[in-house]
Amino acid sequence: MATKWMIWMTELSSRKSICRLTGRFSHSKWSRFVIPRFAKAYGIALDEAEKGIKEYRTLNEFFTRRLKAGMRPICPDPDSLISPVDALITAMGQVQSSTILNVKGQDYSIDELLNHSPRSEAFRNGYVFVLYLSPTDYHRIHAPVGGRKLESEHIPGKVYPVNDFGMTHMRSVLCRNERLITYMAHEYGEVAVVKVGAMNVSSIKYVDSEAKQWERGDELAYFEFGSTVVLLTQSGTFEPSPDLEIGQKVKVGTQLGHFHRSPAS
Repeated sequence: MATKWMIWMTELSSRKSICRLTGRFSHSKWSRFVIPRFAKAYGIALDEAEKGIKEYRTLNEFFTRRLKAGMRPICPDPDSLISPVDALITAMGQVQSSTILNVKGQDYSIDELLNHSPRSEAFRNGYVFVLYLSPTDYHRIHAPVGGRKLESEHIPGKVYPVNDFGMTHMRSVLCRNERLITYMAHEYGEVAVVKVGAMNVSSIKYVDSEAKQWERGDELAYFEFGSTVVLLTQSGTFEPSPDLEIGQKVKVGTQLGHFHRSPAS
């Protein structure tokens, strides 16, 4: 009964109108008074932030803060895939005939996740990481490879929470929530960086919407409040690092694995 009540409340609170109200407050000057309590409640590492806590004018400005230079060293291996975010690995593994298996007990279709894009074909048997950002985490998203933008697509959708409850009890959250997808070409093929919006503000923004090329580790986009990144590699081009596992925390610049030439190329 308690679970059904929570599901009903989640459905109610996932409406865009609720998110707009939360968003207006987080952008208001009054929200700055919440920042110290917010930082303490979530154990945010203030010593990593680019500015002092009193310099942030709104809660949103604090939440989307940059870090001091050098706080996230980038793996120097030019053939590596790096984590684009500070996050918890909630799923990882080989995509099986366009299906991502067992993400919190649910399977996901690549076609649905990518909004039936023709580019889905490149990832039918690729590799996937599902990376969850909690409110504690740094919320800027960085380029996982060095390469050029092939395409960008914004998909409007719901704003269900992507926390453990939402991912376990709500149906197909990753395919139903708002998404901003960046397709990138690099030396070994393609990657798709799927930025999934979530409850509360649910805003995903490019740092520079006109950018066409990035080096590994460059700022790509940012979330306003917690969310998830689904990172897809092209079929036959990637080998994950053997020491990674579900439930592990990673940070921007962490090596996730190595690229190699596809047998088909």
